[in-house]
Amino acid sequence: MAKKLAFDRALFTSIILLVVFGVLMVYSASSALAREEPTGVNPFVVKQLAAVMVGLVAMFVFMHLDYQRFRQRAVVYFALGAMVTLLVLVLFSPTLNNTNRWFFVGPVSIQPSELAKPAIILFLAYFLDAKADRLNQRPVLLILVAVVGLFSGLILMQPDFGTAALLMATAGVMLFVAGLSWRYVITAGLISVPALALAIYLEPYRMQRLISSLNWQGDPFGAGYQVRQSLIAVGSGGFSGLGLGESLQKLYFLPYPHTDFIFAIICEELGMIGALFTLALYGLLLWRGLTAARRAPDRFGELLALGFIALLGIQALIHMSVSLALLPTKGIPLPFVSSGGSSLVASLAACGVLLNISQHS
Repeated sequence: MAKKLAFDRALFTSIILLVVFGVLMVYSASSALAREEPTGVNPFVVKQLAAVMVGLVAMFVFMHLDYQRFRQRAVVYFALGAMVTLLVLVLFSPTLNNTNRWFFVGPVSIQPSELAKPAIILFLAYFLDAKADRLNQRPVLLILVAVVGLFSGLILMQPDFGTAALLMATAGVMLFVAGLSWRYVITAGLISVPALALAIYLEPYRMQRLISSLNWQGDPFGAGYQVRQSLIAVGSGGFSGLGLGESLQKLYFLPYPHTDFIFAIICEELGMIGALFTLALYGLLLWRGLTAARRAPDRFGELLALGFIALLGIQALIHMSVSLALLPTKGIPLPFVSSGGSSLVASLAACGVLLNISQHS
């Protein structure tokens, strides 16, 4: 075991700044919706602050818990089994917005798919490390495809196409870096394109979202409404923005301004300056995360760090692309910034492991 050093302060700083910035933007983006509350208290900010506290506790615990403990077979398969169980049970949970994605315990909602992300990354890091010399053998690949397919399939049944796609993309990055043969990479690419097209075609609302993202002007007050309002928000911000708290699109024009389209509100209120500031924070996070992965003392730590940073980076990219109409509308939160307790807690816990890995160079 390498000597334990101080954690990466630049990585830690980027995480804290994103969390603080997120609370500020949730407060601003949800202010119009909060006016409907009879208590006069913004419930979105209260829930976000509660998630911040839980997430920071988890992050500090994992920062000081040697990541090698997660390398144990019992830990890996317990996490895998627990997440599969939760993903099955949530399919029988109360329906919200025509989906079955959350467990509701009083005022608290838990989204198992967010917790499943770090679990599948942990499994992949463990399995790819253990089978490093046999990665390109078919039995090993079949196990990997079966596990990732099981998780993705259960999430698709909720239905949550965006999270399933995010999970598969992260797994693809980890497999590629682990040394997957080019023939399998090309084969996976050739299979995934028609499979993706079929998944979109079989669900009319997905097909509608794809068409509206390509031609939102064709139905600006119907299928293209969200895209149109998001682009109005982004364009209205200009260089310096309208000012913090001064967004007009959050006044019941742009749906879910505090979750699915919070980057559009950032652009509207803080302009290009705010957008570049957000990009700079994620750039710092990705740079230091990749540095931690590259300097990890073993293959397990490298793959674990890479998986977490790939997940956060791809998720941020998808969210921003949706706000800019570069991708069809999906309910993917902006990591650390969007309102959402399960996503925030899972992301902070993953960053705790990432910071712990950064201590072992």
